[in-house]
Amino acid sequence: MSRVEIRPIVAADVPACGALLADRHRRHRLAQPLLSPRFETVDAAVAELTAAFETADASGAVALRAGVPVGFLLGAPKTSPLWGPNIWVEAAGQAVTDAEVMRDLYASAATRWVDEGRTAHYVVVPAQDEELVRAWFRLGFGQQHAHAVRPPTRLSTAAGDGGVSVRRAGRADIPPLARLDLELPTHQGLSPTFSAGRVGTLEDSLADWADDIDNPEYATFVAERDGEVIGSAIGCALEKSSSHLGLARPDNAAFLGYAAVFPHARRAGAGRALGAAVVDWAVDGGFDSVVTDWRVTNLLSSRTWPRLGFTETFLRLHRMIGH
Repeated sequence: MSRVEIRPIVAADVPACGALLADRHRRHRLAQPLLSPRFETVDAAVAELTAAFETADASGAVALRAGVPVGFLLGAPKTSPLWGPNIWVEAAGQAVTDAEVMRDLYASAATRWVDEGRTAHYVVVPAQDEELVRAWFRLGFGQQHAHAVRPPTRLSTAAGDGGVSVRRAGRADIPPLARLDLELPTHQGLSPTFSAGRVGTLEDSLADWADDIDNPEYATFVAERDGEVIGSAIGCALEKSSSHLGLARPDNAAFLGYAAVFPHARRAGAGRALGAAVVDWAVDGGFDSVVTDWRVTNLLSSRTWPRLGFTETFLRLHRMIGH
């Protein structure tokens, strides 16, 4: 087999690399058919890769064998300080014919990224490509996040078993909804997740709910026990999410975007019942799938959502350089 050449990716590489991306997505959909079939076409994959290539400060590498591209890696930074001095390889940012080549591509691309001071690296990888995931693990990455999907089948029987009932929220529920807004980021900041996400103020949350409680684009549910609101969840169209883009966005999908339960009321089935309510809402709304995501170190969501039938589509992997 001829030697692989690694060099920086340039605009002229995008069409051939887009064909690699289309082939990767085609294989991915064999395991996850709910993903959009659009990106199996080379034209759609090239368009997606072109947009990624044209992102501000994007850079990466391409691997060639006998002059023919056999892999590429493309990343770009995000401006949010939450992610540190970062580079992101999104869902359209990589494809290889041989997973081992990804290690060489990263070695080349990461040299520039680190020279630019970008030491927090995030990579979104197809969950079913075990060889590619293993190649990233061998580059020092670990799993941080999971994206997942499930078919639109009813889950009414998954209601809570601890005297929990679920209903649509109303304006009278704004005070507990505002308090619940603070629960998820607070929980994510605890062990073993240790997220750096900011916890907002109750006053801001109250004001936001006063403005948004009647927004028809969002379906808000509350879980009750003994007449007390103990949890909430929100469903919406997936287009409302900024985290599920391009190849990671199934067509006509609903999004289980948020769920939280007060600590004193956990382990009574409220989270499961809230998730089931959002799934049932999506079925009634004619969506073709339901999508959610979770931090894999969040012991609650990483156990609850798979039990409701969500299966992983993409994994977000993470590495901090110099530590």
